[in-house]
Amino acid sequence: MIASDLLKPANREEADLLDKIALNQLPQHLAIIMDGNGRWAQRRHLPRIAGHRAGVKAARVIIETCARLTLPCLTLYAFSLENWRRPQAEVDFLMRLLREYLKRELPSIHKNNIRLLIIGRSEQLPDPVRKDIEAGMRLTAKNTGMKLVVALNYGGRAELVDAFNAMLDQVRANGMSAFRADEQTISEHLYTAGLPDPDLLIRTSGEMRVSNFLLWQIAYAELYVTETLWPDFSRARLLEALADFQKRERRYGGLGAARGRGRAAVASAAAHKSNDTSGRG
Repeated sequence: MIASDLLKPANREEADLLDKIALNQLPQHLAIIMDGNGRWAQRRHLPRIAGHRAGVKAARVIIETCARLTLPCLTLYAFSLENWRRPQAEVDFLMRLLREYLKRELPSIHKNNIRLLIIGRSEQLPDPVRKDIEAGMRLTAKNTGMKLVVALNYGGRAELVDAFNAMLDQVRANGMSAFRADEQTISEHLYTAGLPDPDLLIRTSGEMRVSNFLLWQIAYAELYVTETLWPDFSRARLLEALADFQKRERRYGGLGAARGRGRAAVASAAAHKSNDTSGRG
């Protein structure tokens, strides 16, 4: 099966990009920092809320595309702990927009076998928002398709603090005086426990930072930064990022296959030369 069997291209550009996509080399977990809504609106002399509405439309396209390509997991950074510092009117609008999105899109998400998950300090969200996301997670809990993870009221450092506190609570409750944490134990106490770490992190709008997002989980993720603002991040731009990801060689701190073979050949040649030299009188 090829990518174009799952996703019908809308134009020649998409068709050419789909030809470059190998389904067996897609990331198991794609994470996206959706940045640039405000700048998108500013460039068009529109209010910031217009940028957020356009951003929701882009999110719908990307979610649908990833689900059709059968990506196992997609995480979207929707609202950070730091976003509470924005003007109250904008924060209130974002919360209303989230509720509107869930009401309108949840039936389609459920129909397409997508499972909705929320990560972050959801207990601090407004009650109506929290009730809506809990209802969405309950509705889709048994779905077996792509996991759609939405980071809401999320911060990477806060996640680590919450994980360490959960481990300490467990130690105190069980009197585990000899307890020692390891990477596996920490991972099991993160919001993302049970999910694969991201293979690819995309950031739109050209900013060269990770903004306190999945700090533990992106240790070995490939980074892809595009100048494209989030509302303009189309299906073609996503396919472009996936094609770029598939050209990379992931080494996890080791040697790449080609480089490893090259060094092995040099070592073999050196050993052969040494043997030849030692045989001469």
